[in-house]
Amino acid sequence: MGKFAGVLVILLLVATPSLAMACPEPTALKADDNALAERIAQWDEAYYQHGQRLVSDGVYDSARRQLACLHQSRAGTLRPNDGVTHPFVHTGLEKLPDRAAMAHWIDAHRERSLWVQPKVDGVAVTLIYRDHRLVQAISRGDGVTGHDWTSQVQALSHVVQHLPDDAPAQLVLQGELYLRLSHHLQAEQGSVRARSIAAGLLQRTHLSTRAGERIGFFAWGWPEGPAELPRRNALLKQWGFTGVAALSQPVASVKEVARWRQHWFHTPLPFASDGIVVRQSRRPEGQLWQPEPPGWVVAWKYPASEVLATVKRVEFHIGRTGRMTPVLALAPVQLDDRQVTAVSVGSMARWRRLDIRPGDQVRIALAGLTIPRLEGREIAVQPRPTLQVPDERKYDRLSCLNLIPGCRQQFLARLTWLGGPHGLDLHGIGEGSWQAMVDAGLIHGLLDWLTLEPEQLAALPGVGEARARQWQQQFQQTLRQSDRRWLKALGIPSLPKEVWSSEAPVTFDQLAARSARQWQQFPGIGAVHAGQLVRFFTSVHIRSLWQQIRHPERQPNEA
Repeated sequence: MGKFAGVLVILLLVATPSLAMACPEPTALKADDNALAERIAQWDEAYYQHGQRLVSDGVYDSARRQLACLHQSRAGTLRPNDGVTHPFVHTGLEKLPDRAAMAHWIDAHRERSLWVQPKVDGVAVTLIYRDHRLVQAISRGDGVTGHDWTSQVQALSHVVQHLPDDAPAQLVLQGELYLRLSHHLQAEQGSVRARSIAAGLLQRTHLSTRAGERIGFFAWGWPEGPAELPRRNALLKQWGFTGVAALSQPVASVKEVARWRQHWFHTPLPFASDGIVVRQSRRPEGQLWQPEPPGWVVAWKYPASEVLATVKRVEFHIGRTGRMTPVLALAPVQLDDRQVTAVSVGSMARWRRLDIRPGDQVRIALAGLTIPRLEGREIAVQPRPTLQVPDERKYDRLSCLNLIPGCRQQFLARLTWLGGPHGLDLHGIGEGSWQAMVDAGLIHGLLDWLTLEPEQLAALPGVGEARARQWQQQFQQTLRQSDRRWLKALGIPSLPKEVWSSEAPVTFDQLAARSARQWQQFPGIGAVHAGQLVRFFTSVHIRSLWQQIRHPERQPNEA
């Protein structure tokens, strides 16, 4: 995979805890791990060798997690190759997805004393002190064994190397080695690749004095320490492990947890932080810990601004005007405290340019913090899957006025527009109502609902006699609507207000008599728009529908 990809695998081993909790089902893992590793290696080379950040932190972290999951699915649980055993296992953290999950967890632990801390975005480590001296440092690895980082950590000037005489002769701490930052605002600056930089420094065989000053230590675990968290923190502060006590706050409700989460997200800190950790003050003795997320501590991460997602399917949605929009069905990803399962490509032209297929990896962000937005394709699966793509040429503003094969989507979109506020404004009748009528075989043409009887409507699921009579009355009342509203309901291309500004109502026949040249005399109507209007009014299908509307006693022509 190349030297940078090889370094990346090492970083995955030492810096990605609780991978199993983040991995999707094996069937969703379709990406080529070699291609994914090579792409991450390109990002690493650009960043470390040339100072260029090619992707956001969220995408980089997503890619690393996916690669680790791919390795797990092929080779089981990853283990470091040097096998230094931790005196107490690292438990990892369960990541709660949202406020509701956090509220549920707090409710289940309401009788416990709970504390919240920032979740330091670094690399986990065990520090072992004997006779008041740091004698060993072990990377987290798989939680049971890890790499020997002793020489690297002993070169870190901001990690306590010697304990005072009042400290225990033997002390084991767990915590986070982090990149020291000055007044870091997570909300504005993001993670700035802090964890990756720290891991990269710790991989060096020799650390310069300057490099050694860049790493700090946050002691979040003392397996043999006092039972209560405040006492543990007070002693650690006394021995030189500063910061932990000041950044540990008591909480009793999800409201308080959310407040601290927002506070630390927008408050300067000496490190990058990717969320908060909530823990019980009391926890089991260290000898009882297991290398898996326990029930007495959880994390609630900050929203990612951009993530990497796996494409499950490419769907082609056809709208009312015949416009075809590709939509990507995604393996679920978390973005800004919400789960994203689909994203629009925007247009067929963009989809062809990006050539996105099932199994590809794509970058997803949020537009305006609400709507998922496709940023681009990052990794292409090989070999390229084949797709059945509908023929765009079959669909336009005048297609699918009847329910014929290949027309279901556009036909339903037409009905939804017709009954909506832009059309006839039928109250209580939406997309689901039209779909029920179509599925029951009651509607095959765009205006078939005009002839439905209450008995037919009452047979639909969840309608009943009273609602059926109400619907049927609304249907009949539409025949008294103005030509203007009916034309909008049928999907006439947009018209400027000047068309309707005359005192006398403008009729269908008057509009239909205008030529393309006459249409272009109105502001905002060019040659293309004028051509669309002429085709609308000269369409035999539209004229047939108009006969049904204004002369319902006559049989409509077959469209």
